[in-house]
Amino acid sequence: MAVSASSKVMNNVETVRETLHEAMKNDDRTVILGEDVGDRGNVFLITKDFVKEFGPERVIDTPIAEASIVGIAVGMAMEGLRPIAEIQFADFIYPAFNQIVGEAAKTRYRSNGEYTCPLVIRTPYGGGVRGALSHSVSIEALFYHVPGLKIVAPAFPADVKGLLNAAIDDPDPVLFLEHKKTYRLIKGEVPGGHYTIPLGKADVKKAGTQLTVVSYGLYVHWALEAANQLETEGISVEVVDLRSIRPMDRGTILDSVRKTRKLLIVHEDNKFGGVGAEISAMVAEEALFDLDAPIRRHCAPDVPAMGYALPLEEEYMSSPAEMAEAMREMVRF
Repeated sequence: MAVSASSKVMNNVETVRETLHEAMKNDDRTVILGEDVGDRGNVFLITKDFVKEFGPERVIDTPIAEASIVGIAVGMAMEGLRPIAEIQFADFIYPAFNQIVGEAAKTRYRSNGEYTCPLVIRTPYGGGVRGALSHSVSIEALFYHVPGLKIVAPAFPADVKGLLNAAIDDPDPVLFLEHKKTYRLIKGEVPGGHYTIPLGKADVKKAGTQLTVVSYGLYVHWALEAANQLETEGISVEVVDLRSIRPMDRGTILDSVRKTRKLLIVHEDNKFGGVGAEISAMVAEEALFDLDAPIRRHCAPDVPAMGYALPLEEEYMSSPAEMAEAMREMVRF
């Protein structure tokens, strides 16, 4: 859609706030519900003062009951509203699993298209903030198996706005993942107006010729840092930001892999059964004979959770230096 000439520099959390505010202002059907979204204005102050402007019927403080938050939002969506349900931290989403998978994702199919479920479920995820077991989880692999559910994980402010607007406009449920480490760390130019990016479209953040790196969320930034370091060593790495986990932009991934002939997948979630496994399988099925090296995944170890102690968090998560070494090994192969 059209983008106004006005733009400004914001960080990711400011972009979420402004995008939600514009959505509330522009469409009376839009409602926000979740724990502490009203008077407190969300634990990150994303909805600060929203309840004063839009009222408690549109900015709804809920009990600590994630199944109810999503279940009520599903009903709202099916009856013509545009609910944005907030799960305070992704670690708390498990009680709502049945409402997301068993209800929201199946609404269109179950009703033969008579009903849709225009619902956005926002939640902060990921590590790097000393959040330990209850505030560091990555949940994407638990949900990306589910047809009927879209999953988005933007890394840059402009992508946050464009994809959040597209999610709100979408007639079907979207799980919108916001990496909390990037909330105030990442800043960028954000277009004005009702700016959208199509769901399911990846973006090549850095062009290269010797290796394709596919990532999303916080790790896109670490991968770019590593790729820029390798450029000083004469190594050319292409970095693809997935942005949408489902639907996945197979075309952009395959085009890049066929150009560089090598693929490294980097993500913060556990390696076993993760998003990287699906990308690996897809590339192996469709571009195996274009490869000059085995596909490699650089992901979190298969342990149940991230520890609180800094050495444990650092051991669980990757770093730009570790990513750079994985990239060197791939190029040398």
